Amino acid sequence: MRRFARRTALLVVAPAITLVAAAWLTARPGDPALYPPAPGDEAVEEAVEEAVIVRLVARAWHSGLLLPRDDLSRAAGKIGSGTLLEVTERFGAYPALEIGWGDAGFYRAVPTIDALDWRLALKALFTPGGRPAVLHVVGVAAEPGTAFPGAEIMTLPLSRAGFRRLATALGHAFTLRDGHPVEAGPGLYGPSLFYEAEGRFSLLNVCNHWSAGLLNEAGLPVTPLLDTLPQGLALDLAWRAPARAR
Repeated sequence: MRRFARRTALLVVAPAITLVAAAWLTARPGDPALYPPAPGDEAVEEAVEEAVIVRLVARAWHSGLLLPRDDLSRAAGKIGSGTLLEVTERFGAYPALEIGWGDAGFYRAVPTIDALDWRLALKALFTPGGRPAVLHVVGVAAEPGTAFPGAEIMTLPLSRAGFRRLATALGHAFTLRDGHPVEAGPGLYGPSLFYEAEGRFSLLNVCNHWSAGLLNEAGLPVTPLLDTLPQGLALDLAWRAPARAR
C-alpha cells in the first residue's frame, strides 16, 4: 500500500512540478519604466495627465481589452498610426472600444459558450501552421459591468508611454489593404465589426495570449502558460500586475 501511495503521489506531484517550472521559465517580465504608472514619469507637458484606464474583459473562453477611444485616438496620432485613427473614427460615437483577436472561423461561429462546437474548437487549436485570424471591434457606451454582464473585468491603469506601446502593437495587428484596415463583416453583438488580422491562431497563440501580449507591451508582467485560459489570465494579472476586479 505504501509503495502504491508513493507512486500515486509521484504521478500527481511530478506533472504539477513540471507545469510550475514551465510557467516560470516562459514568464515574461514587465517593464518598471512603464508599469505601474508613476506621477512625473512622462514628458513635462504630460506629467499632470492621469493614467489611462484599460480593462481586461474575461469571459468563459475568450478575453478582450476595453480601451478608451479618445485616449486610443490621441495615442494613434502621437505614434502616427493611420490604422488606429481610421478605426477610432469609424467608432467615433462611442467612448470605449472592446477589441479582441481570434480564429476567423471559430470566433464568428461561437458567440457564446452555449454555441461551443468542440469539433470546430479542436480544428482551430490543432491545425498545423495555425489558422487565419480576425479582430473584433465593438463600440461600447455603457459602463463595463452593464455592457458585459457575467464577465470578469480587471481594471489596469497604464502609463501614457505604456499605452502608446500597446497602441503601436495593436495597430500592427490589423491587416492592411492599400494602407487601410480590411473590414470582414458585422460583429457578434452591439455596434461591431470584424477586421482581417495579422498572426495565426493555434493552441500556442490563442486570444488570451494576444490580450496578454498587448498588456506585456504596456509593461505588465505576464505568464503565457497560465494565460491560455481567460480565467488564468485574470489570475495572472491579479497576482503579478496586480489588477483590480471591478
